[in-house]
Amino acid sequence: MKHGLWLALPLLALGACATGGEDDAVSAGSAATRTAAAELRNASGAGVARASVEELEDSVRVRVEASGLPQGAYGVHVHTTGACDAPAFTTAGPHWNPTGQQHGKDNPQGMHKGDLPNLLVGADGTGSFEYTIAGASLSGGPNPMLDADGAAVVVHQSADDYRTDPSGNSGNRIACGVLG
Repeated sequence: MKHGLWLALPLLALGACATGGEDDAVSAGSAATRTAAAELRNASGAGVARASVEELEDSVRVRVEASGLPQGAYGVHVHTTGACDAPAFTTAGPHWNPTGQQHGKDNPQGMHKGDLPNLLVGADGTGSFEYTIAGASLSGGPNPMLDADGAAVVVHQSADDYRTDPSGNSGNRIACGVLG
């Protein structure tokens, strides 16, 4: 039994080294992923959602997770300026629209890059979505989201109708977070 243990220990150590070496090689060969995040706060300053953005090869993936909104459907958009002064959050500027399109996925004229799906919040105050924006970058590539004055993610009081320009009849801004 003692001899078996002495033989097994070096083999286990060798196996651990081999696994670690493979992980290091994969990490060293991977490009760094660019990401940004924002804590969305309401006019009272309470956190009600979190947004994260990840740059992919030819697009960005946006994820929004609510954790304190009343039940309902809410329009959500990326806005042009990284500022969120309460209570109206108008300092976030208009929707991010680097290609000069109309508003809404159902608009035959095209849509803003900052148009996102409606956020559906359940009775427990939670909801989430994940959405990929094609032909965009976080920074440094085509149609960068984070330019010199940044960007913000804004939740509106009502659902977006996906058509009406410029904001989908989604109402006032009720929460905002600066991406950084």
